[in-house]
Amino acid sequence: MTHPFSDSPFFRQQLYIGGKWSDALSGKTLAVEDPATGTILGSIPNGGTEETRLAIEAAHTAFKSFSQTTAAERADMLRLLHQLILDNKEVLAQILTAEQGKPLSEARGEVGMSAAYVLWFAEEARRTYGEIIPSPWQGRRIMATRQPVGVVGAITPWNFPSSMLARKIAPAIAAGCTMVCKPATQTPYSGLAWAELCEQAGIPAGVVNVVTGSAREIGAELTANPKVQKITFTGSTDVGKVLLTQAAQTVKKVSMELGGNAPFIVFDDADLDRAVEGAIASKFRNAGQTCVCTNRIYVQSGIYDRFIDKLTTATAALQIGRGTEAGTEIGPLVDGNSVDKVDELLADAVAKGGRVVAGGKRHALGANFFEPTVIADATSDMRFAREEIFGPLAPVFRFETEQGAIDLANDTEFGLACYFYTKDLGRAFRVSEALEYGIVGVNEGLVTTEVAPFGGFKESGMGREGSLHGIADYLEIKYVCMGGLNAAS
Repeated sequence: MTHPFSDSPFFRQQLYIGGKWSDALSGKTLAVEDPATGTILGSIPNGGTEETRLAIEAAHTAFKSFSQTTAAERADMLRLLHQLILDNKEVLAQILTAEQGKPLSEARGEVGMSAAYVLWFAEEARRTYGEIIPSPWQGRRIMATRQPVGVVGAITPWNFPSSMLARKIAPAIAAGCTMVCKPATQTPYSGLAWAELCEQAGIPAGVVNVVTGSAREIGAELTANPKVQKITFTGSTDVGKVLLTQAAQTVKKVSMELGGNAPFIVFDDADLDRAVEGAIASKFRNAGQTCVCTNRIYVQSGIYDRFIDKLTTATAALQIGRGTEAGTEIGPLVDGNSVDKVDELLADAVAKGGRVVAGGKRHALGANFFEPTVIADATSDMRFAREEIFGPLAPVFRFETEQGAIDLANDTEFGLACYFYTKDLGRAFRVSEALEYGIVGVNEGLVTTEVAPFGGFKESGMGREGSLHGIADYLEIKYVCMGGLNAAS
């Protein structure tokens, strides 16, 4: 089957190692499906340990020279990369929608955000300043300098296959690091497109390498190989813990953006229409498949019924379809396992007294489509109170007091994103300070931007992506004490 991007140079089906495109050493491949239709988009090499080792060697060799480039040179590369992304935005979005399923409008937005991260770090490349520290000794000077950490292993998920790599590739290049990237098997083509973009931008061979295939083998080699100095991972907390354990054996620098269980709190003084609009945006973007997606909606008792009515009406109006169809707001889930999990969570909630007021079943389109669903009368003994949903299921809980809402929101091992709505300025400060989350949206349901630090508390990870803090994990601080400065020649 042909697609609008079939002949595009950005639709690649090979590994990219040391500036060259190649197949897996075994010759084995993996099929990639369109989640909206179940048709095969193409295949990718089923790489593993040996291919990853070759990519690490290429990155290690490239680091010797690339780390010596100037910040201005790296900034110029990133600016060109930024422009290439914008110039090819449509074909990149088409590839993304085909492999991931999200509406084309959302895919265009993701590609645009990818470009924004690249431009941001093009600017930050020139701002990795050091320090001169007052010396406690006569005749000595103390400096703290920053230098690139080395080879970076980057592992990214399927839900945002372009922008999750942008958050890692851009700061790594800005800092002077080299990379081995492992995109998700379900959505590899956006990751391989990054290799083509980097090649066209003149980024030297070996600086960015992309390996597809066995997550277990590739991850194990990235974490075990002593030539890799840092691991950056976006994905589930369970997998993150495995990678942390493996990386500890060689004491690598790590940054982890892991799972979430985002609460969305609506106080009785909130602008109700604004809160419903924010809940729709936060819950149903990418069919509910985001790490910062609303997972639990808490509504104060006095406005609970009105909120349910408005949310039900807004949810029922959402247009479901293939991502390439005009007007589509909700696309398919990424695969059958994701649909099965939503079904299980829904059945659990209904068995425990949950009331389905919108949606509630697989969609007539079949395949991986599921109706956007609202469950009223949700309670804390239902599975989704503890588990990440990652689907278009919106449970609405009731609460009585401000402190009660805070306690419910914080009652989780996760701490990535949260949201709440109020018109009370004092409450806005009290609650935002009390919530144990790395990201807080006050009267806003969508808050991600390249200029702000993205990351979580507790088991939602460590480190930050984006903002001036986003380059820090790709740099080491070196203390230099220079003595003998008082001796005359």
